[in-house]
Amino acid sequence: MHLLILEDDPVWKEVVETTLKNAGHSYTSCLSVAAMKSSLRQDSFDLLLLDWNLPDGTGYDLMLWTKERLDSRPPIIMVTSRSDSNDIVQALGAGADDFIIKPCEPQVLAARIAAVMRRVLPQDQPSSGIEQVSSVTFDHGASVVEIGGQTVKLTEKEFSLALMLFRNMGRPMGRTHLLERIWGTNPDIQTRTLDVHVSKIRNRLGLRAEKGFRLLPVYNFGYRLEQMAQTKTLEEAE
Repeated sequence: MHLLILEDDPVWKEVVETTLKNAGHSYTSCLSVAAMKSSLRQDSFDLLLLDWNLPDGTGYDLMLWTKERLDSRPPIIMVTSRSDSNDIVQALGAGADDFIIKPCEPQVLAARIAAVMRRVLPQDQPSSGIEQVSSVTFDHGASVVEIGGQTVKLTEKEFSLALMLFRNMGRPMGRTHLLERIWGTNPDIQTRTLDVHVSKIRNRLGLRAEKGFRLLPVYNFGYRLEQMAQTKTLEEAE
């Protein structure tokens, strides 16, 4: 998972980063609200960890901003030294998925993050399982996709990328996020590799409006898969 951290306390930031690293997660850290907004405009993340008090604003206000500005907002955990019950109620009522009072034990932080992810994020399927997303069937064992009455065999990377896009239907997916989730942190992998795989998926699965899906570029960001509205034509109505 790829997480975004908003924390200006260097000691606690290091604790959070070490905890995420030990849990196998990648992360981006921000020291200010402005920096985090910039990161959210440039990439997509699986979960946000927000401190409350920052030099240029509050994590609470940033949470409200994500609800207004992002097409698909990641889950949010408030991690703050504020312990007043009114603050906790206010944050959870405004949309936070959890509220952690710092400092806390690293294993507690890791467990709370894992619990939120289990609740709100699609879970990976077993390598030999069958998964249905919308009207599309994914066969994990064979890397085969059934879409629009056709059965399409994909490479391992094509299959993983297609599945990730379908699981996040309608959500803009950043290039860096996609590269890290599909290819890992290999520094030799370039964005051109992603573009080539997206093109192959679009063509092989027929992800165009007339087939019910559109795989679109998001300018200076990444890609978004959309499902077209199901409307009857005049001929069908007759």
